Amino acid sequence: MRFIVTSTALLKNLQQISGVISANTVLSVLEDFLFELKGNTLTLTATDLETMMRVQMDVNDAQGNGRICIPSKILVDYLKNLPEQPITFSINEQDLSIEMSSDVGKYRIGGEKADDFPKEPAPGDTSNFTMSSIALLESINKTLFAVSTDTLRPAMTGVYFELATDSITFVSTDAHRLVQFKRTDVVCPAQDGFVVPKKPLQQLRATLPADETQLQLSYNSSHLFVSTNKLSLSCRLIDARFPDYKAVIPQDNPYKLTINRNDFVSALRRVSIFANKTTNQVVLDINGNSVNLSAQDIDFSYEGKEKLSCQYTGEDMKIAFNAKLMVELVNNIDGNEVNLELSTPTRAGIFRPIDKVENEDVLMLLMPLMVGV
Repeated sequence: MRFIVTSTALLKNLQQISGVISANTVLSVLEDFLFELKGNTLTLTATDLETMMRVQMDVNDAQGNGRICIPSKILVDYLKNLPEQPITFSINEQDLSIEMSSDVGKYRIGGEKADDFPKEPAPGDTSNFTMSSIALLESINKTLFAVSTDTLRPAMTGVYFELATDSITFVSTDAHRLVQFKRTDVVCPAQDGFVVPKKPLQQLRATLPADETQLQLSYNSSHLFVSTNKLSLSCRLIDARFPDYKAVIPQDNPYKLTINRNDFVSALRRVSIFANKTTNQVVLDINGNSVNLSAQDIDFSYEGKEKLSCQYTGEDMKIAFNAKLMVELVNNIDGNEVNLELSTPTRAGIFRPIDKVENEDVLMLLMPLMVGV
């Protein structure tokens, strides 16, 4: 088996899938890329048993079809340090040796048998729908930051895909905050729902093009499959029931606060420097058309206060939030202004963008802290 490929093109494709490979693996073959040559098409695959990702690329002067596993780290390190030039791969399938010849030198490494590489799960009995790459990318970006890291609640360590016949809603929560991002430009086969782990979504975020490329999404009771004409990913779904998130979203929020998003985030960053490092508590004292932000750390006699103008309809209120979580949440809202809906100091605040985007509806929820705690 022999083929010629440009070093930068090969590196670019390998980097798209290399994030799947885990640093500490039980099986040595899981540290490898699977190379499969068929005609002039080279298919590259990486897996960690839970997630499998593959990408296809064209090669030149291909001779013979075949499969072999090549150690990922040494191959990527070599390509990173090689200027752009053609590389000839000559693979001996008898002793599994791989010779790489370039303009500047010749290198040899040992591979492993392709038969030892895990097989992709069969996409049997799947339901299918399509959505654009930019739509999925936007949905991942809007929800992934709020995913929980608590492994004792596995359903919350991924993003919930809630399917309806005329829309799809992506939901994430870590029990302190919740994001609900709905798209009305996607048609799904039926009402359904499944939880996708964080890692494959991170991979998709790093590799999907930010354009209108149509993605084919298929799912069954155990796996999700996402594919384009050159790239495909399959991952095991989280086998746990997602909590009833709608029950925690307060429905009656009569008080509305509108504030400049950038000014709000900047003030929060400054004031939170003086907050208690355990709670990161910042108090919002809303009075008329102004909001006073304050934080203190009694142990060190630190205190910070700022005043911002806003538009507010409702009774004066004092409510506290974790500033770190609030900054991250507001940063993920688009537009120049943000709307905060409130009811009482002990009920969650609802954040929404003022500027509506076509086919999108986003709601972000943040649980308050007890004032003074």
